[in-house]
Amino acid sequence: MTTKQILVVDDEIGIRELLAEILFDEGYQVHLAESAEQARVYRNAREPDLVLLDIWMPVTDGVELLKEWAEQELLTMPVVMMSGHGTIETAVEATRIGAVDFLEKPISLQKLLSTVARAINIEVAHLVEAPKETQKNLTVEIAGVEKQYALPLDMPLRQARDYFDAIYFQYHLQKEDENISRMAEKIGVERTHLYRKLKQLGIKLTKRAVPDSH
Repeated sequence: MTTKQILVVDDEIGIRELLAEILFDEGYQVHLAESAEQARVYRNAREPDLVLLDIWMPVTDGVELLKEWAEQELLTMPVVMMSGHGTIETAVEATRIGAVDFLEKPISLQKLLSTVARAINIEVAHLVEAPKETQKNLTVEIAGVEKQYALPLDMPLRQARDYFDAIYFQYHLQKEDENISRMAEKIGVERTHLYRKLKQLGIKLTKRAVPDSH
């Protein structure tokens, strides 16, 4: 099995060295960058399997670097943001741009390892058609309009779960007219988790969703 490559981007040497030591002991190959500029050089040369990216850095912060990679179509690997002073607005913005998770400093060992393991194996789930001979239809009414969805009962469990999740979130997204705050409250999840799930499922908002100011 190929060793997974992780790029750690943080301007604090103590954080870089600590994360590198922990991740190396877990069998990962770790590369370090103390600034956005060093991270750019690394990313232009190769694609890591995961990036741990600090938000608050001098000159260019982590969110700006994330935007830059997204605009240049270089955001092809999972990125986990890190911060000791993160806000929900910052987390939502980073998730909207393309980050897959958020770690709050000080980072516990268990949280670090579980987040890295989950993020490094993330696959964007796309809707797929179930084989016609095994399809069962689900009829859902949204705003007075009936829509039919195929239920893939003979798919492997993980694939079927992703398919159902996409239908579920698309249903509530349309029902709440893409109001993320209202939808999050209705289905009982945090907004940051909701943005992350929509991103994971490849569901794009047709309207620009703006987080509440309060």
